[in-house]
Amino acid sequence: MSIRKTFVALILTSALSAPAIGQQAQQSAAPPGSPAATITIPGDQLPPPPQKFGGKIERDAKESTPYWPSRVVPPKGAPNVLLIITDDAGYGVSSTFGGVIPTPALDRIANDGLRYTNFHSTALCSPTRAALITGRNHHSAGYGVVAEQATGYPGYDSIITKDKATIGRIPTDNGYHTAWFGKNHNTPEYQASQAGPFDQWPTGMGFEYFYGFMGGDTNQWEPGNLVRNTTPIYPFQGKPGWNLVTAMADEAIDYVNRMNSLSPDTPFFVKFAPGATHAPHHPTPEWVKKISDMHLFDQGWNKLRDTIFENQKRLGVIPQNAKLTPWPKDLIKEWDQLSADEKKLFIRQAEVFAAFAAYADNEIGRVIQSIQDMGKLDDTLIIYVEGDNGTSAEGQPNGTPNEVAMFNQVNPSVEEQLKYFYDVWGTDRTYNHMSIGWAWAFDTPFSWTKQIASHFGGTRQGMAIAWPAVIKDKGGIRTQFHHVIDVVPTILEAAQIKQPDFVDGIKQSPIEGVSMMYTFDAKNANAPTTHTTQYFEMFADRAIYNDGWIASTKVLRPPWVTIAKNLPSSQDYPWELYDLRNDWTQAEDVAAKYPDKLKELQALFWKEAEKYQVLPLDSSVAARLVTPRPSLSAGRTSFAWTRPITGTPNGDAPSLLNASYTFKVDVDVPQGGAEGVIVTQGGRFGGYGLYVLKNKPVFTWNLVDLKRVRWEGPELTPGNHVIEFDFRYDGLGAATMVFGNYSGIGQGGTGTLKVDGNAVATEKMEHTLPFILQWDEAFDIGSDTGTPVDDNDYQTPFAFTGKINRITLDIDRPKLSPDDVKRLQEAARAAGDGPSADDGRTASVEPQVGTVGLSLVDKIQLRIDKREGCRKQAEAQGLGMVDRIKFVQQCVQK
Repeated sequence: MSIRKTFVALILTSALSAPAIGQQAQQSAAPPGSPAATITIPGDQLPPPPQKFGGKIERDAKESTPYWPSRVVPPKGAPNVLLIITDDAGYGVSSTFGGVIPTPALDRIANDGLRYTNFHSTALCSPTRAALITGRNHHSAGYGVVAEQATGYPGYDSIITKDKATIGRIPTDNGYHTAWFGKNHNTPEYQASQAGPFDQWPTGMGFEYFYGFMGGDTNQWEPGNLVRNTTPIYPFQGKPGWNLVTAMADEAIDYVNRMNSLSPDTPFFVKFAPGATHAPHHPTPEWVKKISDMHLFDQGWNKLRDTIFENQKRLGVIPQNAKLTPWPKDLIKEWDQLSADEKKLFIRQAEVFAAFAAYADNEIGRVIQSIQDMGKLDDTLIIYVEGDNGTSAEGQPNGTPNEVAMFNQVNPSVEEQLKYFYDVWGTDRTYNHMSIGWAWAFDTPFSWTKQIASHFGGTRQGMAIAWPAVIKDKGGIRTQFHHVIDVVPTILEAAQIKQPDFVDGIKQSPIEGVSMMYTFDAKNANAPTTHTTQYFEMFADRAIYNDGWIASTKVLRPPWVTIAKNLPSSQDYPWELYDLRNDWTQAEDVAAKYPDKLKELQALFWKEAEKYQVLPLDSSVAARLVTPRPSLSAGRTSFAWTRPITGTPNGDAPSLLNASYTFKVDVDVPQGGAEGVIVTQGGRFGGYGLYVLKNKPVFTWNLVDLKRVRWEGPELTPGNHVIEFDFRYDGLGAATMVFGNYSGIGQGGTGTLKVDGNAVATEKMEHTLPFILQWDEAFDIGSDTGTPVDDNDYQTPFAFTGKINRITLDIDRPKLSPDDVKRLQEAARAAGDGPSADDGRTASVEPQVGTVGLSLVDKIQLRIDKREGCRKQAEAQGLGMVDRIKFVQQCVQK
């Protein structure tokens, strides 16, 4: 038989062959079994079972018929998907929802599609993103808080379990190309090293490609936590002016064009998640100038709030009868109360924040334009969520040039910030954040900010959806209540893909969100929402929405107070009630008017809390940063390294905080001397490093870029040397926090640098860092991968030019004696009736902006201490829950 006849016979045989059982749905024009054959799977089981061989096998290939497995493709008409989520941007940030910051890309999506004015997040980064990619509530997905605060409970362990396949995995197995660009805050902190495991990384969660940073935020100029798939990369080295926001847009544009060139008929799913506008606010100088020239913030945050509110009514993104919630005069000064220096600094902070928002939107616009340039925009479903929570108030009353400093409870004054940081605000010399007044204003018309789950300032996000081929009500507004868990079912319905019953043999838990696709049709513009009940919870602050009502706990800890001891029991939080049908902004508490409705909703909250792994409630914030959790270093006090290794993240690196420790380094110094980093952790904004500079050993502690303590020895001779750094800590350690006492952390100590057994430098540190080092940097041996701990000494990577034979680290953590425990227990009991006797602080009647907010903390602390004393009195009287709450409320007012 000729080759031509054989080929014809094969094609005819293939055309007559039936597809494998269970592999039904859309077929390509190519015959089954042919190299070009495709198939759409039912999707109930992922990956799909192997396709049955449909050819014929005889002893000789000449008498046999080949049969290729069909390539899996999505159903016909499945769109491309571009899922965009920005960071720390409240409802009033974007021009699309009434803000003054230009966001033309979001405007474009809203004008080509729909604005959603009643869409909600969880109030915090990791939790919202876990809900976004799983379609389950954040506690159901293990993210009751951010990954860095994980605790050992199912709702809080930062593990997305295998019964919750992500929106990366499901489309991938159904034939999509899938990629994730930007922020990944959904890998457990203790699994982010090169030792893995990698199943909780984006590629392990089903995305075929990942380019982004690991963790809550990063230095946009010099990201030390940037990876491609699972490999750390440092593309900024040697490239002044490089910025991650542009780099990830370039990467995404390259990806969609590459997929379109290689496989034009296969749709793509892209998650695009820039770090903007989470701190640090790092826009390019060009964008800072553009925004500064607009003078958007010269009249201050109160006037800004009024302007945004007027814009929102004009655009129709709030009802005409909506009320502007009052300014919190007892917590934040009004603009006219500020000094000239405060106004000057705060305007600069807002301009840089706004430049970051506008810059990120511009880069998002480039990605959208690239899809149009490919001719694929009509067939692309674009979901653009502006912010994963409300605008952040974690910058403290003064703002901060270094967010790492803020989390360690220190911050420069306004005067110091103007003198040392004003001219470099937003550059690579700052890790900057803005004053809380701006955060409140950018959440207009609501009250509160990021971290607050009980009020819409923390959870209401501007969101727009466009799909030109399907959504014809261009520029329409949708007011139905929806939540971030509704994104996954919306995408699946649009792609005609079902939620699988089994993935890798594991039974899948039900998706907890509902599809928003019914709102795409103009005839459903005013249809009732299909999402009728939703709980909210963060740090024990909580709410429950049901059919137009929301019950919310009162905010007892402002987001800028990260240490608040003696909060009342979670069951004793006072509640508020809002009728959202007539009060869109939560402006009027009607709890006293409708007590039965409040009781009904409170009971519903506890039911939902049990259902979705919300329990146990925990009000702690900063203390969770030092909570013991699994890691490569957990339970170890001795470590050794025999060769260079870089990129170990903080979650897996040994922690030196609040402890004594000794580094001992055996090195060979070549003829002519040596230079370079031996060991370092952290960088420019907080960390330490042992290095050789001009052949002299140096150990530097960088105390959040506000002070550096330095030990330096004499020049090293050629040959073998043992360099040792020994630090003796003076405090009792982190164990005191179990008793609500923070005196054991951040204390001082004495460090001694030795060479070959001889002390060459001894320095006393008055204070140490209590909570955290710079989190976007790594623990490195042999070179420095991020920023230097001292820019005056070296620039990265500054690899060591000698030979490292062995490095050992021994850590001696303080242990509480029985007397220590007794004293701490007594102090904790005494604190229940008011401020501790040794607290040493006094309260101020007026809120303070310009004194690092200490008197504000005092004011709040006094309230908390009084409430705790009242609660204990109620318990002593044996009152029931309802009577106990009433007693506490009356007692606090006395």
